[in-house]
Amino acid sequence: MNNNPLKLENQFCFPIYAASNLITRAYQPLLDRLGITYPQYLALLVLWDTDELTVNEIARRLLLNTNTITPLLKRMEAQGLITRRRSQQDERKVIIQLTEHGAALQSQAASIPQNLLSQLHSDAVTPQDLYELKEKLVELVQSLSQKQEAA
Repeated sequence: MNNNPLKLENQFCFPIYAASNLITRAYQPLLDRLGITYPQYLALLVLWDTDELTVNEIARRLLLNTNTITPLLKRMEAQGLITRRRSQQDERKVIIQLTEHGAALQSQAASIPQNLLSQLHSDAVTPQDLYELKEKLVELVQSLSQKQEAA
């Protein structure tokens, strides 16, 4: 084993990055049927859980900056998935609400998590392994988020 810290195979984050890219690619055929991208799917997941959120709240839940989420939401509005309107209480806030079309996609997307899970598991990686990995990654994300908020 080469202990050079600048070798790709010695990077801690590269397997996480590569797995994320490969999982996103696995999602794409499932999402293509709905006419949405993976980032749009994530925004829809947030809105299916709680409709009528501010841009800031969606960005917070997705761990994104508002300048990253705003163009995504504008594209979703152009597709007829959401509406955007200024808050009557505070015009600096933009409220995002699902359209009928955006809400209807929820039932069409219901099978996506199970379809993806069936693609990801193998003899070497069981559904239990995937669940445990997810739980550990959630802990890592929470820890990193807390450190960034404190900085």
